[in-house]
Amino acid sequence: MGRLKTAAVIPARYDSTRFPGKALAEIRGQAMIVRVYQAVEKCELIDKVYVATDDRRIKKAVEAAAGKVIMTSDQHQSGTDRIAEAAAQIEAELIVNVQGDEPLIDAQSIERALKPFSSEKNLQMSTLKRKITAAEAKSPDRVKVVSDQNDYALYFSRSPIPYYRDTGAEAQQYYQHIGLYVYRRDFLLKYAGMDQTALEKAESLEQLRALQNGYQIKVLETEAKLIGVDRREDIELVEKELKRINKRVE
Repeated sequence: MGRLKTAAVIPARYDSTRFPGKALAEIRGQAMIVRVYQAVEKCELIDKVYVATDDRRIKKAVEAAAGKVIMTSDQHQSGTDRIAEAAAQIEAELIVNVQGDEPLIDAQSIERALKPFSSEKNLQMSTLKRKITAAEAKSPDRVKVVSDQNDYALYFSRSPIPYYRDTGAEAQQYYQHIGLYVYRRDFLLKYAGMDQTALEKAESLEQLRALQNGYQIKVLETEAKLIGVDRREDIELVEKELKRINKRVE
């Protein structure tokens, strides 16, 4: 199977409950959304990169950095809906959904999520995970995932999963879900039109809609320390990690 035509779409909105304007928050003097865009561009398996937004300020910042923007409705209730509106205007077989608040995303992690599509013709959706500590797993802001022996998701939760009943702390193993997705374009358009499911509403996690409708999600492991920005104080954590990465490169 040849390489599939691939586009990346980064959903971004200005209004964020916990961190208003975070898409334009500066990280080492650069708007976060621009940093994410430029990181995604480094992935050689991606043909085109777009930011999908309803905000003119975000559009202006991205275009000032020579990026491409697709303006979308301001009525979307989720990033998936925004991605789907943009995807309907894009000619591609695969759509990569990269969250605009993942400033440490790297090309290798994106490539890992894309790789299974070259050999699994029936695969519709993939995502990423990374190992975390038992202490980190306690945070509801860190979504956890458990997978089967073939790396397909069994469940996603804000609670620590699995529940270790008898084993000691040294035997516990948790995986954080990283909110990057790859979809076949046709599936994404169908997925966005599905009704919310009971589990999705309970956990406030959109990916559970796919699982509850019987679709498999391939989950690939990455070792990259990806820090999503949910609150203003997360910017400091990201900048510390960038400093550590730069020192290691030097």
